[in-house]
Amino acid sequence: MSTEADMKEVELNEMEQEKQSMNTDTEKNGCVKVKVPEEKEVKFTGLTKEELMRVAGTTGWVRIRWVLLVLFWLGWVGMLAGAVVIIVQAPRCKPVPDMHWWNEGPLYQISDVNSYSEGIKGIENNLDSLNQLKVKGLILGPIHTVQEDQMSTLNLKDIDPVLGTQKDLDSLLERAHKKGISIVLNLTPNYKGAAAWFNNVAAALEKFQDACAYWLQQGVDGFLISDMSQVVNTATWKSIQNVIHPNTTEGTKKSALIGSFTKLPADNVSLLLENTGVDLLLTRLQSFNLSGVQEAEDIMKLYPSHSSLAWSLSKHTSDLPTRLYHMLLFTLPGTPVFNRGDEVGLIEGESLTGIWDLESPAEENNETAKTVRAERSAVRSFFKALSDLRGKERALLHGEYASLHSSISSFAFLRLWDQSERFITALNWGNSPVTMTLTNSDLPAEARVRLSTDAEKLAVDRMVPLEKLQLEAKQAVLLSYPYTG
Repeated sequence: MSTEADMKEVELNEMEQEKQSMNTDTEKNGCVKVKVPEEKEVKFTGLTKEELMRVAGTTGWVRIRWVLLVLFWLGWVGMLAGAVVIIVQAPRCKPVPDMHWWNEGPLYQISDVNSYSEGIKGIENNLDSLNQLKVKGLILGPIHTVQEDQMSTLNLKDIDPVLGTQKDLDSLLERAHKKGISIVLNLTPNYKGAAAWFNNVAAALEKFQDACAYWLQQGVDGFLISDMSQVVNTATWKSIQNVIHPNTTEGTKKSALIGSFTKLPADNVSLLLENTGVDLLLTRLQSFNLSGVQEAEDIMKLYPSHSSLAWSLSKHTSDLPTRLYHMLLFTLPGTPVFNRGDEVGLIEGESLTGIWDLESPAEENNETAKTVRAERSAVRSFFKALSDLRGKERALLHGEYASLHSSISSFAFLRLWDQSERFITALNWGNSPVTMTLTNSDLPAEARVRLSTDAEKLAVDRMVPLEKLQLEAKQAVLLSYPYTG
C-alpha cells in the first residue's frame, strides 16, 4: 500500500508542476511562449597585416598581378593606336573660307525710299519683317540732295528732306545694327539724270571720297557705286579705296565697297574685280529669254570669283516666275540681292501697302483681295524658307559649283562642300516639259525634294530619281542628298 501511495504522490507532483508551468508560460489568449536561446554574434575580423603580406607574396598572386598589369598597358596602348589610326585615316575637314557680313545672307535694295514705306522712318518700322527674312544688309537710296545734271547742287552729306532727317537715319542705323542688319548707302551722284556720273567725274569723285569718310563716322557700313567703268581708272580711285578700307585690326567689322556695272561680258568681270578692289560686284543676270546654255557658260566663267559676286535679276523685264527667280538667286554661288517687294512677288510700280501684315492680316471682305494676300503670303514663306536654308547649309553658303545640265530653256547645277549635304538646283523656265539627264560622279540614284515651285507634283521630302529628272513648264526644284564619303 505504501508503494502505491508513493507512486500516486509522484504522479500528482508531476501534474502540479505541469499545471504550474502552463500557468506561468501561457498568454491569456492561449499562446505559448517558446524561448529560443540567443546565438552569439559572429564578427569577421579579416586577415591581419602579417597574414596579408604572407599571402601577397605567394607565387600565384604575384603572377596574377603581373598578368593584370600587362593586360592594362596592352589595352591602353591599343586604344591609343586605334585613336591615331582613326585620326590619320579620317578625311580632313576643309577650312571654311573667310566670310564677311555680305556673304552670310541676302541683301535688300531699296532704291525709291519714299515708295517703300514713308521714307527712312518707315524702313525702321519694318525692320522686324526684313529680319525674319534673314536679310543681312540694306542698300538704301540714293538719299542725298542733287538736281538733275547740275553738278553744283550735289551734296552727298545732306539727306533729301522729303525722305527724312539725319536723326531718322541715326535711329535706323542703331536699330538695324541691333538686329544684325548692315546699312549701305547708294552714293550715285547724278541719280536723277540720265547718266550716273557728271561730265566732270574727277570733281564728283572728290566729293564722293569726302562723303565716304563722313558717313563711315556716322556708322554706315558700306557704299554702292554705280557704273564702275567711269571711275576705276581715275587718280582718285585709290584714295577712295583707302578711305573705305583702312588698316583695321583682326575681328573688326569691314565696310563694304559694292560696285555695279551694266552690259559687261562675263569674260571681263574677273579683270574688273582685280582692278577695282571692290568687295562685291553687283551682276545682273541676263533675261532668261536667252539660252540656258549661255547662262550656264557665263556662270561657270564667273564662278572662280563667286565670293565677290552679288547676283540680281530684273524680274520685271523677264518672264521668269517669282519662285523660280528666288530659287535661282538663293542657290547660285555668291550673294543674292533683291529689290523692294521681290519677297512677295510685286510687279514694278505696284504699291507695297498691306505686305507688312501678311502673317496677321486684318479682316478682308473682298474675295479677290483675300486671294492676292494668300498668294503673297505663300511667296514670302517660300522666300523665307530659301533664306533659312542658305544661311545654315554650307554647300549653299560657300560651296563649290558644278554644272549638271543645260538647254535652251533649262539648266541644273550642283552645290557641294566637303562632307556636308549636297544640293541640286534644277530649273525649267520654258513653256514645255523637260527631261534632264544629270551627269556627275558625285550623284546618287535619287535625291530628296527640299523645296519646289509645285508642291503638289514635287512634294517636300519626296525621293525623285536623278537619271531622268522630269520638270514641267515653269517649274523648279531644290534637291539634296547626303555626303557618303
